Amino acid sequence: MTSPSRVLIVEDEPLIAMMLEDFLDMLDRQVAGTADNCAHALALIEGGGIDAAILDVNLRGGERSWPVADALAARGVPFVVATGGGDDSVEPAHRGRPRLQKPFTMDHVEKVLGELA
Repeated sequence: MTSPSRVLIVEDEPLIAMMLEDFLDMLDRQVAGTADNCAHALALIEGGGIDAAILDVNLRGGERSWPVADALAARGVPFVVATGGGDDSVEPAHRGRPRLQKPFTMDHVEKVLGELA
């Protein structure tokens, strides 16, 4: 399997989402969409065309991204869990997923996306 090329970003902080978009562009990957809440992310997943995703664990208003993680897992789409917290911030069902620790670096984004291949 090749490294994923169309990546969904689920991130509620606009500056971080833009930084991830820039990182993906520099890594020759396409942004399959950017969502700042679960409803929007689920709609993008339903539309298809996603090879992988980067999911911020905690979204605005106390929303958690686990419904998105569950939808991706059900479709066999690999994803990375992005968090500044420890293992206890990740739902037990998804603790084995590659982790992207905040603050992000382009090297680390490249590394975790490579783990999805």
